Parts: sequence; structure tokens; C-alpha cells
Amino acid sequence: MDADLDLDAFRLAAAAWLAEHRGAAPPDYGAIVPPELAVEARAWQRALFDAGWAGLHWPVGTGGRALSAEHQAVWLEEAARAEVPPFLNMVGLVLAGGAILAFGDEAQKAQHLGPTLRGERVWCQLFSEPGAGSDLASLTTRAVPDGDGWRVSGQKTWCSNGRVSDWGILLARTGGDATPHRGISFLLLDMGSPGIDVRPVRQMTGGSSFDEVFLDEVHVPERCLVGPLHGGWGVAMATLTNERGHIGALGISIGRRLAELQRTPARSRVEVSAGIELLARGEVLQHLGRRQGPVASTAASLMKLGITELLFDAAVAGVDRLGPVGMLAGEPSEGLLAAPGARIAGGTSQVQRTIIGEHLLGLAREPRAAIG
Repeated sequence: MDADLDLDAFRLAAAAWLAEHRGAAPPDYGAIVPPELAVEARAWQRALFDAGWAGLHWPVGTGGRALSAEHQAVWLEEAARAEVPPFLNMVGLVLAGGAILAFGDEAQKAQHLGPTLRGERVWCQLFSEPGAGSDLASLTTRAVPDGDGWRVSGQKTWCSNGRVSDWGILLARTGGDATPHRGISFLLLDMGSPGIDVRPVRQMTGGSSFDEVFLDEVHVPERCLVGPLHGGWGVAMATLTNERGHIGALGISIGRRLAELQRTPARSRVEVSAGIELLARGEVLQHLGRRQGPVASTAASLMKLGITELLFDAAVAGVDRLGPVGMLAGEPSEGLLAAPGARIAGGTSQVQRTIIGEHLLGLAREPRAAIG
């Protein structure tokens, strides 16, 4: 297909291919690959690559097709309608891939982008720490110069796909602490390196979708630095903006979730009213996602906050409609237990409100604690 392919024709082609091949796909697990589906997800990514549906907006030389961001947005929407993953995982195909495309050198692109598109390389994200989550700039993992690279020591938490990853994107402090946002570098980490200990984090759902990672004098070669030394904050913020730019496709999943809720009869006028409100909010969010378009901006925080709160309220409503039975072990109660996590993942709801207030509404900046 040509790079100037009409979007409507592209949508029809994507929908037709997905209808024919969705039986070979794993269930739509979202942004994070469950460890038990990692092998199946790698095979699905390879099938997408072979058929020309991987890296749609990546340059041809990387294995992509050099289509537009609009084509990528259409693909995400059609994959959501087909209820299949649009790619292996968000960390690899959006965050790591996006960072290397935008800031990596030619050697890094040649080494990583092709294998990532083909499903040969799973990535994890090593940003958050026990004492540096929403306030990521206060991270303490250190990279000390050592010959042709650094020795990295520290602890990361809420690591997506750590157990099944080949490589990770890592933020570590390479400079002084005078200005927290400076002195941080963006590194690529071979997860097979000596000194790395990955431990599952048990969640209140009973599952372990995330890991904590301990780094003990892990050697990272100089060639694994992405972007400028001590300038990793800018690389990371651009990377996370890419993540929020993909939230718009969740509108389709929202519609499906709300439709499932309506199949459970409301038992009172209060529940009927709550259901109508959820449907209205869902429609608004879907329209907002279409207005934003495929390119991420600070307006993506509106979508992130809106979707998070809507899905939380929908989970509560789903259990309420079932009455006491809804609290028994099963999908509704598991959904309720998982729902609060969305208020943390991908940028907390508090952070999104700050972004909206400062950058969209023009309110005064939130007071920052004095440094030093």
C-alpha cells in the first residue's frame, strides 16, 4: 500500500485483515503483556510485521511503512474494535521505539528498531522508584562513570513487563542534585546484564502485573545513552507524551465496557440515572478523543483523567448492580479491585489535574518545595 493511502481505504483494509486473522491473536490485554501471554504476544507482533501492520508511521529503513500518524490512529481504533492487541506492548512499540526514533543515533536505531517491530525484543520501563513516582525528578538511582560507561545502582518499581523483557528504558542520575530535573540521563538497559534482580509485585487483585527491579553495580555501556548526557528528562517527557497520545483509542473500549454494564438490569432509579450519566460521559470522551487527533498534546491529560475516573465509576456501578453477589470472587469484583490502579498508572490523576490547571487553564503553578 502506498504512503498516501486514503484513510477510509486504509480503515477498510485494516478491518478486513483483522476480521480474517483475529483468531490468531491473544486477547486484548491492554498496554502490558501478561507474563503467561508473552510467547503468544511475540508471535502476534511478528504476524503484524509480516503483514505490514507494524510500525506504520516509522521510517521504511527501520522496518516501518512511513505512513502518517493518522494511519496509526486508525489502526489503533480498528484493533480495539476487533478486541485484539494493536502491538506487542506499549513500552516497546510506543515508549522505547519513540525515544530511539526521536533521540537515538543511527547505531541504536539499527540495533533495536527492527527486532522490536518483529517481536524479537520486549521492553520494560524503569522510571518510577519507591520514593519517586509522581515526583519522578526526585529519583535516586545513580549511574557512576566506569570506563566506557556507567555502573548503575538503585531500585525501580511499578516496572511494566520486567519479567519477560529483553531490554529496558532506564532513568538514572548521572549528574549533581542542585536542580533535580537536570543530571538525569536516559539509558537503554540489557535486562540480561549481571546485577539485575527482578521481583514480582503482588497487587490486591491477587495478580502481579508489575515488578520491582533491583540494580546492583550494573554495567551500562556508553553506547546505551539516548539523547544528551544529563538531558534525559527531556527525552523521558517526550516519551511519556507519546504514551498519552494513544489514550484516544480507548474510547472504543469504553463504549464496549459501558454496553456490558447496561446488560445488567438496574435495580433502582438511582442506578438508572447513574448508568445514563456514565453513558453520557463516555460519549463526551469519545468525541474529545477524536478532536485531539493522533498527535499528543497536554490536552491528552483531559482524556487520561476522564477515562480513569469513568472506568473507576463504571467498575463500582457494575458491582452495585449485582448487589451482594458482586462482591464474590469473579470478573466484576476483580475489575473493582483493579480500578484504583488506573489512577496511578500512566501518570497519576493528581498529576493530570496539575497539568490541566497549569497548562490548559493558565492557573498559577503549584508551589514547589525549596531545594537544598
